[in-house]
Formats: sequence, structure tokens, C-alpha cells
Amino acid sequence: MSIELVTTDGIFSLDGEDFDVTNNIWIIGDDREVVVVDAAHDHLSIVEAVGGRRVRRILLTHGHNDHINAAAALADAVDAPIALHPDDRMLWDVVYPDRSPDIDLAEGARIDVGGHDLSVLHTPGHAPGCCCFYDERTAVLFSGDTLFCGGPGATGRSFSDRPTILRTIRERLLGLPGHTVVHTGHGDSTTIEAERPLIEELVRSEL
Repeated sequence: MSIELVTTDGIFSLDGEDFDVTNNIWIIGDDREVVVVDAAHDHLSIVEAVGGRRVRRILLTHGHNDHINAAAALADAVDAPIALHPDDRMLWDVVYPDRSPDIDLAEGARIDVGGHDLSVLHTPGHAPGCCCFYDERTAVLFSGDTLFCGGPGATGRSFSDRPTILRTIRERLLGLPGHTVVHTGHGDSTTIEAERPLIEELVRSEL
């Protein structure tokens, strides 16, 4: 089983502002089948990394355009369904007004692929439909923009909420084993233990 990283560059747009971003796309599975976590900017780079393997799902951590803007082209290229939490449908519709996701992600759903057993954790705050994908067997979390190396995902824009993301991380993520590796939507990976002191301090001071 393997975890592979693809990075792509593009524009994140929200509330009338544009930002240059580099996104992490995670390919999880084995030499026969994979899932893809997020589909950002350039579907051809992802197709190349998949390398002809069956794509079981395109799992979207949330609906911000920089995490979904290659999803439709990728789905068509590899014949895979797109999965998104329904609470982020309003964000999806900005990018794809004439197309729907194929699968609604739900808390507790499981995806078994290539030796990984991924559980869906609904983790709102950065966006209402944010989800993380957790493999208890290998102690790996794919956190999207909920938790970064250096703290919680950004809030302060439409559909985001600072108290919600702090409660989410405290209640849903800090209870995971400290050695859990956190693969993020942007930037470096981290661990639960490395992020715990800052999150606990933010919770004490802000909640």
C-alpha cells in the first residue's frame, strides 16, 4: 500500500479575492487501485500519477474551488465518482453549476482501498462540509484545510467559523493517537502531537 503526493499550483477564489496557492493532492492505495484526495488545478498531473490504476473515488475534503476545480475533468478521464459532503454543495455549485457530485460523504462512512481503511470524519469550520479521512490501521489522517502544520485552517471568510473549527479539532482530531501523521491540503505534513499544544492554547483562550 502507498501514499503518494502530487502538488499543483493555481488560484483560490472566495469573496471576490484571488490568492495564489499550491495544493496537495494525495493518492492512496496500491499498484491496482487508489482513491484521490482532492483534485486541484491540473487534472493531467493527477492522471499521470495515477498511472492507469483504477480510481475508486475522488474524495473532496471540502468545496473551495482550489480543491475541486480539476475534479470533473479528472472524473471523466479516469471514470471515477466524485464524493463531497452535501453541506458544501453551495461552494461546489459556483464551480460546477450544471453538474452534481456523485456521492454524498457522511460521517462514519468507510472507504477500503489498497490496504487502507479510511473513515470519514465530518470536521466543519473552515467550510461547513469539511471532511477528514482517517486510517486507524496506519495512523494517518488526511486533513484537507481543517488542520495544518502550525494550527487550524483559515476562517474569517464566507461559510467559515473560528469557534467551530477549534471545537471540531478539539473534539474530533486531538483524541487521535499523538503519533498520527497528518497529511494536509497545503504545505508540510505534521502529527497530532505536534499540533496539540497550540490547539489546546487556542481553545483555552478563545472558547
